[in-house]
Amino acid sequence: MDELVLSSVDQGVLTLTFNRPDRLNAWTAAMGRRYFDLLEEAAEDPAVRAVVVTGAGKGFCAGADFRALGQIQDGSYDEKPDPRPNTFPVTIGKPVVAAVNGACAGLGMVHALVCDLVFTADDAKWTTAFARRGLIAEYGLAWVLPRLMGQQRAMDVLLSGRVFTGREAYEMGLVNRSVPADRLLAEAQEYAGELAAHCSPASMAVIKRQVWHDWEVTLAESAETATAEMVASFGRPDFAEGVASFLERRPPNFPSL
Repeated sequence: MDELVLSSVDQGVLTLTFNRPDRLNAWTAAMGRRYFDLLEEAAEDPAVRAVVVTGAGKGFCAGADFRALGQIQDGSYDEKPDPRPNTFPVTIGKPVVAAVNGACAGLGMVHALVCDLVFTADDAKWTTAFARRGLIAEYGLAWVLPRLMGQQRAMDVLLSGRVFTGREAYEMGLVNRSVPADRLLAEAQEYAGELAAHCSPASMAVIKRQVWHDWEVTLAESAETATAEMVASFGRPDFAEGVASFLERRPPNFPSL
């Protein structure tokens, strides 16, 4: 099971790699459990300050494994559901960067877009696919997509189920960066490395919680919560270190989360 998701840490950046390349990293319950277990471990590991998620071979994640879909159809599927939802990565108090290296379809698209930032290869193939399989917008994608790219573009990619490239995903505002495939992982890791080296883990955890949570509240409620969070931040060692490192013109040495 360990090999379903590869894991390595370098200078505060944990890289997780979906590792079913012969199936374009199609999602299975076992792979999902391993991925979420590794995210949980990362949340508690002081050596990890940022996470990059990518896929082995030619795919990021080509959606749910068709063998499992066939079993669901014939009633033979007996995998116990993971109690953690597919939106689980948003609850991890560390930034998660998706590096979409290839096929990103259906459930794979869900897992890319519940990361905090998304980098993609220019030629990666993206599709929701749901409408072409007799399915619906799964696992909150109907909530996420309009907020990232606007309602009309979200309707386009959901209703049509058409394939579009990573470059078009960038042009539609769906991802942060679109880069040549041979530079993708290095750019994502370099960006995550900047977060690990220069940004307060406590600040990033609070900001991540604010951004994902505040989509659901009013501006007044968001501002009130932010005031309380700001007061709390004044009492953290991160604030003292952030100011001192700036005044002393040196890299910060923030404590682990």
